[in-house]
Amino acid sequence: MADKIPLRERTRLYLITPPRIDDVPEFAAVLEGALEAGDVACLQIRLKGEDGKIDVAATRAVAEAVTVMAQAYGAAIIINDSSELAVELGADGVHIGPEDMSIKQAREIVGTDVILGATAKNSRHAAMAAGEQGADYVAFGAFYPTTTKAGTVPAELELLEFWQETMELPCVAIGGITVENAAPLVTAGADFLAVSSGVWNHPEGAAAAVMAFNALLDQLQPR
Repeated sequence: MADKIPLRERTRLYLITPPRIDDVPEFAAVLEGALEAGDVACLQIRLKGEDGKIDVAATRAVAEAVTVMAQAYGAAIIINDSSELAVELGADGVHIGPEDMSIKQAREIVGTDVILGATAKNSRHAAMAAGEQGADYVAFGAFYPTTTKAGTVPAELELLEFWQETMELPCVAIGGITVENAAPLVTAGADFLAVSSGVWNHPEGAAAAVMAFNALLDQLQPR
């Protein structure tokens, strides 16, 4: 008898920082509470200036405050936009968009041991190209309206279904995700749920949000 098709591993939570962090120690404390509350795969530090480009000083300050603590909880630290800064800070990975640099260039900078993620928006072609060039995961979205990131394009559930059925490279679903609307994304095939305001702005706090997300993921895909 042929072997059964292996089940997809359980979807995990991929946190993204709030777009602005004014009090770094306070954020670090909130983050630690969230990490204590349940499984978090990683934290992407995504902080932009008014020009839309990475705020290097703010990114450095947050990374220096939370990296060791987050890693102690098993959460990888991902730097948005800057491969050079990811290397400087000893981060676990970098996430780049199509306007930042090529996947090949980023890989040359960070080396083979650093996680490299790429934005694909709603494009199968862009996602496949990123995988061919050496990305470790691709991010699709926005699946729901979001105020966290400007310039998003809508993505459909069918994209996740296609990717899960045909590709081995992990995919991240992003865009306006909350505990209330996450289930269809998990069912469709998201390996990770990238969440920002759905955690940090949760009415009961970030720790409660992480607990609720993990309860949902356990229900949909028990370990």
